[in-house]
Amino acid sequence: MAIALYARKSIERENSISCETQIEYCKSMIKPDERHEKICTFIDNGFSGGNVDRDGFQKMMHWIERGKISKVIVYRLDRISRSLSDFVGILETLKKHNVQFVSSQESFDTSSPYGEMIVKILMVFAEFERQSIIERVTQAYAHRSEMGFYMGGRRPYGFTLTDTVIHNIKTKMYVPMPEETRHLKYIFESYAAQNVSLRRLMDNLVQNNILPIEGSWSTAKLSTILKNPIYVKADNAVYEYFSKRGTNIISDIDEFEGTRGVQLYGKTKHSADDWSDMKAVVMTHEGIISSDIWLKCQKKLERNKQIGNSVSNTTSWLGGKIICKKCGRTMTVTKGGVRKDGTQTRYFSCTGKSHNRICKGTKVTLYADSLEDMVCNLISEKLETLKGSRKKVSTDNSNKINLLKNRISAIKISQDRLVNMLLNDEIGGDMISLLNEKAKKLSDEQRDLSEQIDALGNEGSEIVNVINLSNKWKTAGCDKKKAVCNILIHKILIREDGTCEVVWNI
Repeated sequence: MAIALYARKSIERENSISCETQIEYCKSMIKPDERHEKICTFIDNGFSGGNVDRDGFQKMMHWIERGKISKVIVYRLDRISRSLSDFVGILETLKKHNVQFVSSQESFDTSSPYGEMIVKILMVFAEFERQSIIERVTQAYAHRSEMGFYMGGRRPYGFTLTDTVIHNIKTKMYVPMPEETRHLKYIFESYAAQNVSLRRLMDNLVQNNILPIEGSWSTAKLSTILKNPIYVKADNAVYEYFSKRGTNIISDIDEFEGTRGVQLYGKTKHSADDWSDMKAVVMTHEGIISSDIWLKCQKKLERNKQIGNSVSNTTSWLGGKIICKKCGRTMTVTKGGVRKDGTQTRYFSCTGKSHNRICKGTKVTLYADSLEDMVCNLISEKLETLKGSRKKVSTDNSNKINLLKNRISAIKISQDRLVNMLLNDEIGGDMISLLNEKAKKLSDEQRDLSEQIDALGNEGSEIVNVINLSNKWKTAGCDKKKAVCNILIHKILIREDGTCEVVWNI
């Protein structure tokens, strides 16, 4: 049997004692009556003690399990492991194979119960130290990210990095790159158009020889760019977008003035729609994409995701919108027989009947052609009622309106706090009167701000004519009809007798 000398140098501390020096210390612990035994050296140079996935250590443990080792000598306990759970498991393995454990610097071994107890106690402190380091690093990262610091990582498309100073601390910030900025504007503006899919956008970029930072374009890569708020000129509309999704907005609302980009930190919870663990911080760099274009892209991405997740059938542009009112399940298109003219019959059937067996479905056959014609006429009538013109507000007034909207958003936050305080039973009558008075002042201020916004919207605005949407609808193809239907209609409820109820989005 042999005596194993083990040494490890941490990657976390470059100035830690060398493995060669550790081995010399270990040799000094060999007793005179042991010098005739074989000495085996196991070294892991440049490995952390956070886990036991180390080549030298694993080789030594393999020798121990094969009964080739009688004693293990290390320079210090934490050379073996900094994890208490790992270390206890190692001790159990050594004990099982009758292997002694000796530390040269702590001057004890596991040949006695006392030594084993001391080892465990010391490892508790080693683990505590490690966890404290991790906690401090995590807290420092969170603090720096909330201050809008550059937190490392690969540069996003469209930006380069330059040195800067924030709060007297040296860091880096993003600077837009002119050529890639033009490409970004093309990407966002193209995708915001109604009939451009991610696939078509990708093909257009390839045809125009517009390349990503590395590799080639993919729909996933484009989707990541389009979702990234680092490009948007964050204003009140962007603030409201994150607020409605439960995002923890770190920056003050006044910082959403419409010029700088936003960085998201954290991870979503179990649901991709749950943003409550995400943090939004207004950065120091200039945004590239206007908020209206960026938000159009977000709505389109979300709408496409809903379509993809819905139980629908591509043989009807109403897929995913038809709901059985009786059981609440989606109704999908089922193909029937072939008519005399050679066309395929299609009808909607309840998935609660066909899949879950919890619903009897409608009492009448719900033909897809008839339902599509009816909804088509209803949408045409709805489009006729829409205004044929819109106002284009001047840039100066638009900036003023954004500031007023930020103030209204701040008032809403104050109102929510007042409501929570009023619901507190411990508040006395005098305090309730003061809170009610404060709430009234906030409501009056909100109404006044809304009137100012309306006045600025009318002041110096330009009337812009728009196309006749109803005429466009009548000649639209299936894909366009599906897109318009998703915008206008929330759902179509089908009763048991085959009659329907349309629930509009607008």
